Amino acid sequence: MVPAVSHRALYAAFDRFPSHKGSAVHIDRFARALFEQAGGGLLYVLGGDGLPPYQREHDVEIVRYSRDAEHLLERAAGFSARLAALLDRLADTLRIAHFRDPWSGVPIIDRDQRRYTAVYEVNGLPSIELPFLYPAIPPPILERIAALEQRCLDGAELVITPSRLTAQQLTARGVDPRRMQVIPNGADLRLSPAPPPDGRPARYVLYFGALQPWQGVDTALRAFARLRDLEDLELVICASVHPSRAKPYRKLAEKLEVTDRVRWHFMLDQDQLARWCEHALLSLAPLRDCSRNSAQGCAPLKIIESMAAGVPVVASDLPVVRELMADGVHGKLVAPDRPGELARAIRVLLDVPQRRAELGRAARAHVAAHLRWEQSVARLRNVYAAHGLEDDWIPAMGLPDQAIA
Repeated sequence: MVPAVSHRALYAAFDRFPSHKGSAVHIDRFARALFEQAGGGLLYVLGGDGLPPYQREHDVEIVRYSRDAEHLLERAAGFSARLAALLDRLADTLRIAHFRDPWSGVPIIDRDQRRYTAVYEVNGLPSIELPFLYPAIPPPILERIAALEQRCLDGAELVITPSRLTAQQLTARGVDPRRMQVIPNGADLRLSPAPPPDGRPARYVLYFGALQPWQGVDTALRAFARLRDLEDLELVICASVHPSRAKPYRKLAEKLEVTDRVRWHFMLDQDQLARWCEHALLSLAPLRDCSRNSAQGCAPLKIIESMAAGVPVVASDLPVVRELMADGVHGKLVAPDRPGELARAIRVLLDVPQRRAELGRAARAHVAAHLRWEQSVARLRNVYAAHGLEDDWIPAMGLPDQAIA
């Protein structure tokens, strides 16, 4: 199918959508806001895994780039070329082009005599993240990627980022603060408690999310091994990725002799994940102290979603985490990459149920006041209105409901 040519809004992301990753939650919320504001639009994302290459839901069209490639950058080049062709069809009507990465951004930014506003949503920078995923990537390639990022940062009329730390780093790269907006991630507050998950342990602490090296899952496992005297305690890991990605961590659990007390769940939908989260004693966010978290910044959804569920968080004491929670108020912050300190913090909180309850209540109240998706989306809609998308029509139906976590 060939997409329509009358769209006023485009949202482009080099991410598979829908998926069980946190990025899909963010795409869903921000793309919905854009398309409701514009009365429809075109969503251009990655496909695969049986997702259809084309969907139409009322006034929203979804085009997925599904062609495989041997290397990530080869696929990124194909993704960019397809987007350039789509932009040719939208040249006369497009008013807002919102993108999340340089592969989407370069064809949007480099267009001659463009009549639309380019919005760069910086949640992460590939030049910083890719070395953690592909340690052998040559420095000259990273330099080329950084140059693409800079073209997008220099050419976008507006830059959006979820954390003040990332905004500071982008300012250091020459982005004028006057064209930058910090719009934090958010969470929804459930009105009624989720039922407990089937087969849950009597007592467990929880890690949920992806398994990239910067997440610190190895630190969580090493900390849990120091709690082996708590014989009724289990560690539940709800991973948003395929089970094959967990092999190194399963081997580590075996080496640490905690395999029989670590439960794994994979690619849960949002409702299933909410059940595991709400009934956990504690939620863990043991982020590593590395450039991806400490220099670039991030805005971990797992922290906000745990707080929204009324569950205290034990997290790494990093600047970007302190933007979301306060030590001793909403949970406990510990030095990153130190399993012993993480284990001690878990042990102390497990020993004082009343204290855990107080932290959980305060965490949920903090999200209600400052970190709801409703608030973030309202700020984004104001940004769009200020850049030519006035909210003067009945909103479209928007994206189809997604089962994402």
